[in-house]
Parts: sequence; C-alpha cells; structure tokens
Amino acid sequence: MAPPSATSPELASNEDTTPSAIAPHEPGISKSKAKVQMPKFPGPHAFTDKYAERDYLKGRLAAAFRLFGKYGYDEGVAGHITLRDPVQPNTFWVNPFGVAFSLIKKSDLIQVDHDGKIIDGGEVRLLNAAAFMIHGAVHKNRPDVLCAAHSHSIYGRAFCSLGRKLDMITQDSCSFYDDLALYQSFNGIVLAEKEGNDIATCLGNKKAALLQNHGLLTVGETIEAAVFWFISLEKCCQTQLAADAAAGGRGHETVKIHDDDAAFTYETVGTPHAGWFSAKPLFDVIEKECGNEYLQ
Repeated sequence: MAPPSATSPELASNEDTTPSAIAPHEPGISKSKAKVQMPKFPGPHAFTDKYAERDYLKGRLAAAFRLFGKYGYDEGVAGHITLRDPVQPNTFWVNPFGVAFSLIKKSDLIQVDHDGKIIDGGEVRLLNAAAFMIHGAVHKNRPDVLCAAHSHSIYGRAFCSLGRKLDMITQDSCSFYDDLALYQSFNGIVLAEKEGNDIATCLGNKKAALLQNHGLLTVGETIEAAVFWFISLEKCCQTQLAADAAAGGRGHETVKIHDDDAAFTYETVGTPHAGWFSAKPLFDVIEKECGNEYLQ
C-alpha cells in the first residue's frame, strides 16, 4: 500500500479545480490552493516626527556599517553607505572617511549637502570625495532612494571585471531580474562630477548596478533594502563565478531560468518590501552582537 504522501489528495466536493491564473508558474495548482497567501509581514517604522525618524535611521545606518564590517566588505578606506536626511532631504548622512566600518557609531556619521559641504556630524569630519560624487548624483537623480550602498567586496569586484550582467541561474538572482544595470566604463577613482552623474544615469530606475572593474552599487527605499540587495548581489556574484567555473570545467553551461519564471519570482523576492523584510534578521543579529554600543 502506498504511503499517504504518495497518494492523490481527495478534493473537497466544492473545491475549484480550475487552473490558477494567480500562480501560473506552479503547474497543477488550483485556484483555491493558490488563494493561500503568505502571512502579512510587518513593515518599516512609520514616523510623524521627522527628527525622531532621523535619529532612528542614523542608528540603522550605523548598524548597516557594522554588517558591512562583519561580512568583510571593507577595503582600506574604500566604501560608503548614505542615508537621505528626512529633515533636510537635500542632504545625506555618510560614514567619515578613514573610520573602520566595524567601529562606526551613530554619533560618528557626518551630514553633507549636495554641494559637498559637511554641515553636521561627528568629530572626524573627513568626506570621501568618491562617496560624494557617486552618492550625491544618485540621491539627486532618484528622489525615491533613501539609501545607497557601495563598497569593494571581493566577489562583486571579481565579477565586475567580466563586464557582463548576471545570469538568472538561482532563485536569489531573480531578485535582480531586469533590475540590474551594467556601467561599462572605468576612469579611475570617481573624483569628477561627470563620472558620478554617468553612474547615476546608468543606474536609472533600477535598484543595483555592476560598476565595471570597480564593484557593486545598490539602492533602496529603506536602509535595510539597500543593504540586503548589496549582500544578496555579492552572493549572487560568488554563486555565478563558482557555477560558471564548475560548468566550464566540464564543457557545459549553467542552466538558465526562463524569463517568465524569473519575472514571476521577482515579484516575490525582488520587491522593496521583500528587501526590507529579508534584511530584518541580519539587523537583529548585529544588534544582538553589538549591543547598544553602535547607537552611541
């Protein structure tokens, strides 16, 4: 006798067995089954007081730097994450030049206007010119972007040396389906306004860019989303480098996900809310590991 798991389930007499249009990429699922939804997830904190929002977000930004430090995304003094200020939206907060990611506290952050002038912040008031050129242009071009992240992570810069986009080979890579730009230029450290503007233009309305011979850039409507997209994109680069090497060593190619399936998957794993919620466990862990020290 076959085990229960191997038998066909009995349908309720009133169950609608019409193939679903809700989940067309789940073969055989009925409309009634397709109506079973994921639980309603929490969302980002909502504030009525912009100053309270600023204080909270600066704490989240400090936590983001601790995460980058934990994952080894530092390379000397390179790398930056910026936060659009909710009180003065034409300014942003950024890490002071030369302070280690793993040591950054909320009080260390510096506030910069779109002329590159430091107007507030911690004791170390040094601004990375490349941070201003890239992030200033992104924040100016994209009013929807609260946070932008860029650093010289190992697998990101390795993959960016190939001058190509990601293949859709995993569920995680589908987060970037039709939402990933490729900036095919490298003119040294970004110290010129034109270069920053060119990068922002190339990014367009997408959430991430591969900067050729340079590294990864991600943006988000929340700090959490921008940080998660960076971490996920870094892992996707690592995965593709490994998969391409394994397949190539056997004279094969990786199996690509069909465009329709990648687009369908994106709607679950690639949305701004999915980015925010996916980052929540990471921020919970860093808070547990660091205590309140980063909030000083």
